[in-house]
Amino acid sequence: MASRAVLCCGWRLCSFLLFLTISTAAQTTTSTPAPTPPADTGTSTDFFVMPGSDFDRPGLVPRANLNIGIGHTFGFLHKDPIGDELTFTYTYENAGTHGFFHTNFGSHTEALGVMKNFNLPKTKALTGYTWIQAGLTSFTGNAHVENRFYDGEALGLAIHFNDHNGIWIQESYNKIPTVPWYTTTGIGYTWSW
Repeated sequence: MASRAVLCCGWRLCSFLLFLTISTAAQTTTSTPAPTPPADTGTSTDFFVMPGSDFDRPGLVPRANLNIGIGHTFGFLHKDPIGDELTFTYTYENAGTHGFFHTNFGSHTEALGVMKNFNLPKTKALTGYTWIQAGLTSFTGNAHVENRFYDGEALGLAIHFNDHNGIWIQESYNKIPTVPWYTTTGIGYTWSW
């Protein structure tokens, strides 16, 4: 029940971010163009798909970690030390003892987050980011679904091919009560508009 409430809240956030992006784009196309528009408005929306692997089981056995989400960067938050991009993600993790992609035991996490993007010296093709997330994890495969609080911190590198396409590479530290902390390595595609 709580997982459904978090998912509904996340979908509302995604809908709001999508509406905000579309309405901003509609305003810029219907309004009179400025004689010299700024080179960078400081806002964008990112859609990302990030498959990765967990190394949290005994013996460091790799397991699937599949992450999909959306985020929106707000220009007025660029000087905020915590972050300038608000995100919503859904993550599936295989928690079984065998198989990489799926077993009966898994965790499903819906999380809200804040990401801080920062430039790296002497390059425009690479940027770094930190990402703090909090949400709800639901463990499946037992007699009943167990819901737990999720906390994740990540450090990553974004490789920009152009204004709309890029690759994110990140290392995450994850903590769920009643589960030992674990790390996740991920690489994924991002489409920005």
